[in-house]
Amino acid sequence: MTVATDDLEALLDQASSGIAFDGLHVAETDGEYALETPDGERAGLDEDALRDALAANGEYVTNWRYWQETVGGAGTARRAFLRWCERAPLADAADEATSTPWTEGDDGAAALAVPERYDALRDGIDREWGQLAITARFVDADDPDGERVYDLWHVDDADADLADLEVHDDPRDARELATYDADGRYRPLKTAPTLPGGWAFTGLSGDDLVETVEFFYPATVANWHRELRGNLDVDHWLETAERQTGIYDVIDELPREAVAWMAEACCVDSQCLRRREWEYEDGDDLDVDGGDGPFPCREPCSLVVAAARKWTTLESEEERTYELELTTSEINQLTELIDAVADGRTDEIREADVYDGANRYRARYLRAKRFDDEGELEATEVDD
Repeated sequence: MTVATDDLEALLDQASSGIAFDGLHVAETDGEYALETPDGERAGLDEDALRDALAANGEYVTNWRYWQETVGGAGTARRAFLRWCERAPLADAADEATSTPWTEGDDGAAALAVPERYDALRDGIDREWGQLAITARFVDADDPDGERVYDLWHVDDADADLADLEVHDDPRDARELATYDADGRYRPLKTAPTLPGGWAFTGLSGDDLVETVEFFYPATVANWHRELRGNLDVDHWLETAERQTGIYDVIDELPREAVAWMAEACCVDSQCLRRREWEYEDGDDLDVDGGDGPFPCREPCSLVVAAARKWTTLESEEERTYELELTTSEINQLTELIDAVADGRTDEIREADVYDGANRYRARYLRAKRFDDEGELEATEVDD
């Protein structure tokens, strides 16, 4: 590939200080240079010979220039995320603070060396971040100079024709797109799996990509990076609950078993794409799956805290025994109704499917039969 003069000169300016980046190594001793890549090593080079040798390894040169001068920000979450997007090793030599060199992603995608990565970038490298599909690609696939751009759309639209989508280029547009679900309902939890599709962002710079992702999923890149570096600060349930004031001051009274039920209700993949890392308290883990999302949840969110206030009130009630008459089929129907509501399936149940216990007509029939004129379930409290 052709290497721009500016790329060569930028690298030569740094060569005397030594370079070690993504398989490219340049060292200088007493005015002579040594160049090493995974393809071979040359030593005893003067500056002109080094320039020729670098030109013959153009992919390593343009890769170095893109990351060190275009992207910059060694050690930042922004840089690490962009490298993740194209399956580059996250712990490069310029980011020694990363806790563990990344060689394989959570989706089993192995990190790529420079030549393989360049081949892949010509066609585009696809990654998923929650419900976001991200493609990293070269600006010019036929004559790449190392400059990347990024496309972003909903995972459900990954195979859609761009002409059928609403195309955006301003990261701030993501804020509005993430506000409501496909039915026009407000989304209080931005990491809920209810992000609507029908849009695309194309040709974004690295900075604009990260900003757009953060509008869709606030703080996820930063927390992912903190976890990667081994310094994710986790606030567990009890410490979060104990620092609440005002109307939420009571939530530290929620029983431990109820905290587990709450996590099972709210903090799983079907409800939130973050992976729960907080537990009841440090050293006291909840026996509930925390999910498989790529980005961690470091503390109970405001939605969970708000819901916990109601559950704390409900759990403070004394249990009583009630007697009511139901057939076996009606008991089973109540189970089906609760499952359908909890899983958000009620809209999927056809009106004609009266064999489903959560069918609307089945539910109305049960209400007509077992509820009194005031709309109360006919049940009698049994004295202990």
